[in-house]
Amino acid sequence: MHQFITRSSHVLVIIGFASVVHAQQPSSTPSEPVVVVSGEGLVRVAPDQAFVTLAAESRNRNPKEAQAQNATAMSAVQQKLSGAGLAKDAIRTLSVQLDLESDWVNGRQVPKGYVARNMVEVRVDDVSRVGEIIDLAVGSGVTNVHGVRFDVKQRDSLEREALKRATADARARAEAAASGAGRTIDRVLRIEEPGSRPYPVPSTMMMGRAIAEAAAPPTPVVAAEIEIRAAVVLTATIK
Repeated sequence: MHQFITRSSHVLVIIGFASVVHAQQPSSTPSEPVVVVSGEGLVRVAPDQAFVTLAAESRNRNPKEAQAQNATAMSAVQQKLSGAGLAKDAIRTLSVQLDLESDWVNGRQVPKGYVARNMVEVRVDDVSRVGEIIDLAVGSGVTNVHGVRFDVKQRDSLEREALKRATADARARAEAAASGAGRTIDRVLRIEEPGSRPYPVPSTMMMGRAIAEAAAPPTPVVAAEIEIRAAVVLTATIK
């Protein structure tokens, strides 16, 4: 087998012919020379949607009372948020917990009481209202703000655009690689998209325990630009 191989960080060009001999086939068909390249596509866009994670905690020595107090607190929060002009499906429950809290005294675990937690996610379709929604939730009984995640409503179409750009980038790289070897692209054999890669969405604030104060200024929240990426591996024959 005679091959001439050119490599780079993105390109693998194989020029030559290989013969494969089978026990019952005295002759073989020579393979075609190919170029294998990777391409990347990037779309930058301003977010038009946000997801706020909120929680309410209640403590009591009696587990039933802790749970009842927490249910009352979160019901008040959800009622307040529902009246703030959010969509009907904008609030969803993430978790409901009831845990026993203990202290260690002289090497022994001493029960302290029960803590009930209810965590919800609130979708805000107007990112300019994120700070307002957080303040409203804290003022109505939320004790923890776990974070803000920004996203875009038309993510599917933007991901397809990024994929289109990645394919165009791979094609351009293939043509450049073939040209460097004194060849041209003949036909594309295969385009592969690696496994989906979760790209983190920018978040501008992370809070632990929230403290409501009547005179507190509005919570400032600034949405960062979102990057949506795609990558492909293209294989084409050259002539």
